[in-house]
Amino acid sequence: MIRILPTSQSNVSQVDFDNIPFGKIFSDHFFSCDFENGAWTNLEIKKLEPIPIHPGNLAWHYGQAIFEGMKAFKNKDGQAVLFRPELHSERLNASARRLCMPELPKEIFLEAIHTLVNLESAWIPPQKGAALYLRPLMIAMDEALGVRPSEKYRFMVMALPVGPYYPKPVKLITEQTYIRAADGGVGEAKAAGNYAGSLYPAKLAKEKGYDQLMWLDAKEFKYVQEVGTMNIFFVIDGKVVTPKTTGTILKGITRRSTLLLLQDLGYEVEERLIDINELVEEYKAGRFTEAFGTGTAAVSSKISLIHHDGFDMSFEQSDYPVTSLVKEQLDGMRFGDVEDKHGWILPVKQEVAI
Repeated sequence: MIRILPTSQSNVSQVDFDNIPFGKIFSDHFFSCDFENGAWTNLEIKKLEPIPIHPGNLAWHYGQAIFEGMKAFKNKDGQAVLFRPELHSERLNASARRLCMPELPKEIFLEAIHTLVNLESAWIPPQKGAALYLRPLMIAMDEALGVRPSEKYRFMVMALPVGPYYPKPVKLITEQTYIRAADGGVGEAKAAGNYAGSLYPAKLAKEKGYDQLMWLDAKEFKYVQEVGTMNIFFVIDGKVVTPKTTGTILKGITRRSTLLLLQDLGYEVEERLIDINELVEEYKAGRFTEAFGTGTAAVSSKISLIHHDGFDMSFEQSDYPVTSLVKEQLDGMRFGDVEDKHGWILPVKQEVAI
């Protein structure tokens, strides 16, 4: 049972839903629970506020921190809905196992998400393309130094109203000095440290005029991995191809859904190793015609340019048939205009006892 301690004064009236900066506005409440003595306890939703953390917290020193990113939407009937929340629970636990952290029971995860979203439903932006972004987070809580797994953990969920992550097409540059992940590492986990390590090369890319990096493999700097903020897809001679997840690429839930969605729509799709030199050759031959990224934040984002080794592969911004179709289908399912054939859209439970 989740204990709910509602705030006496909501801040939702102060939000301009037509002008929402991504990731900077938080809703009134957050969910929190603790792992102590081998069990999850202290399940509660309360006013969002700073939490006390000891300077010797193990997460700060040794990096036991994982998270998820997911969204709640309002359909055309005004009902709050979620997109495949059970997969986020499964991926959180996969990350937990890799970082030697305790798994969170799926029932606790889903109940926390449903209860928090229902309580914060007024924070869900009404317009298409916007959503209530949900950030589940698990961190170590032991107050001791020493390279070992913590014995105590805290799991939290925050909620933030957001607009589109990429309001315009994205320009990429391949990274040929730094790496995101290597075989045997933690690239497949949604671990905080993965993102920390990406910040400096991403900064260098932006200084050169690009929006993000396109990572290549750690051994040969040859095979495409993913973008800093999303998985990546290419349309080559009418076929949709995406890098195969081999342990170094995040198993995106939007990626997984996009693959099945495109198959349903009659497209030939393929997951395989993709040589960056192949992309250059296919582009020069006129067969590589479209590139897009997918992710919870990005949804389906157009890529306008990929720069590799002095060569630009640019794409007509008015001609993204596959990218546009994926976005229309996903947004349409969430809004209720497109049939949800696979049961991906889950209405938020309405029963919340306060």
